[in-house]
Amino acid sequence: MKLNKENFDAIIVGSGIGGLVTASQLAAKGAKVLVLEKYIIPGGSGGSFKRNGYTFDVGASMIFGFGEKGYTNLLTRALKDVNEKCETIPDPVQLEYHLPNKLSISVDKSYQKFISTLSARFPHEKDGINKFYGTCKKVFNCLDSMPLLSIEDPSYLFKVFFKAPLSCLGLARWLPINAGDVARKFIKDPELLKFIDIECFCWSVMPALKTPMINAGMVFTDRHAGGINYPKGGVGKIAEKLVSGLERLGSKIRYRANVTEILLKDGKAVGVKLLNGEEIYSNIVVSNSTRWDTFGLNNLKKGLIKSDQVPKSENKWSETYKPSPSFVSIHLGVTKDLINKDFNCHHIIVENWDELENEKGVIFISIPTILDPSLAPEGKHIIHAFTPSSIEEWENLSREDYLKKKQVYYSLLIEKISKIIPNLDQNIDHKEIGTPRTHRKFLGRFQGSYGPIPNKKLLGLLPMPFNTTKIKNLYCVGDSCFPGQGLNAVAFSGYACAHKIGSKLNINSFNLPD
Repeated sequence: MKLNKENFDAIIVGSGIGGLVTASQLAAKGAKVLVLEKYIIPGGSGGSFKRNGYTFDVGASMIFGFGEKGYTNLLTRALKDVNEKCETIPDPVQLEYHLPNKLSISVDKSYQKFISTLSARFPHEKDGINKFYGTCKKVFNCLDSMPLLSIEDPSYLFKVFFKAPLSCLGLARWLPINAGDVARKFIKDPELLKFIDIECFCWSVMPALKTPMINAGMVFTDRHAGGINYPKGGVGKIAEKLVSGLERLGSKIRYRANVTEILLKDGKAVGVKLLNGEEIYSNIVVSNSTRWDTFGLNNLKKGLIKSDQVPKSENKWSETYKPSPSFVSIHLGVTKDLINKDFNCHHIIVENWDELENEKGVIFISIPTILDPSLAPEGKHIIHAFTPSSIEEWENLSREDYLKKKQVYYSLLIEKISKIIPNLDQNIDHKEIGTPRTHRKFLGRFQGSYGPIPNKKLLGLLPMPFNTTKIKNLYCVGDSCFPGQGLNAVAFSGYACAHKIGSKLNINSFNLPD
């Protein structure tokens, strides 16, 4: 079966948040879009699934981008653009760190309270702490003062520059800079620098020297400005509402639609082919798969683009960036009395600084029912914990060995979590265990990876590719594009991709966003 290529202005391959923001933005501009998702629910890593009365978030529950003011609240704005809104619950503390040398720090919503807490622990670095996080604030203020969408569109950039010239110049200054270089300019204490490493690692899976300063400035300030706001009903509500919005505007999403090939003709993308042999045509195709999966990088037999048509620039990108580790995740339903009423929602455990970037070196913990009890049955809480793990650890195992290894990792996570939540093992009502193989299978991500990280220290965000590719009419969106990982970052990527396509289709508004 074939669909006429005139039916859709664009086809989006994958319904991760980046793909859905692209689709919903295009729909809001008047385009008719088809989203193809191989799984049964939208959202990818930003989705949710239900088991035995529990609603579990697939990925992290710590969400940026749900503020009410400025231009960095991208998730709020994306939903508003398609007449949708998520009810959110504010989190008074972004994160509680449990670190070596009994270093325990909670990142309060109040900027001054956080700075005071950190300065009390490192009084000799009070000035450096203020200067580093103050610099992050300056970066954020540049971002938040201008409606920056696509930085591939010269005419749009000119309008933005005319509106906020100082902010544009300020932002350009930080494009080639990494957070670690700025931190080392102001701070000397090695333990405090390690703390800034884990501050970056918790969302970028990279230490500060490899984390772009623009990303750090956004995260380290937005958590105190817009704040951490959890979507009521689970993180998957974001994707569900974006889908509702784009469908109401006349666009469509299809599930169990596994795209196996992006069709090219005369060097241009003209449509896609599904696993069942169906071909669907459109003049524009957007891949929300990783660039490894899109172009078959590191495995040229398995890309959506045939190996003899892969641009050389994509192979060069794969030499610059490598896939970050995936995760072993556990989703638990536990007795409500196990969690103290004043317990924070998000925690990170690091026992050895030298293990920070290694397998099982960091434990991430979220208890979203502290914010939204409706996610669990009466009298229960959810604990979601995960630790970095590479696909190599899980390949070439027999079924029996695979199950044994899952149990080993599960026991390790229970042991570590029990240090801050005693008696955990005796109070578990439900459990789910996922590995990098699980993430690869259900999320369709190369090696189950969280996203790309630099092979070596790079110049900030400058090497990150944008949405256009060397193949005409083929665009990429998501964490393999500028500005990288995280829901708010891929939302930015979606805005930028939709703007670039909107410019091609001549459907963009002439005026800048309010």
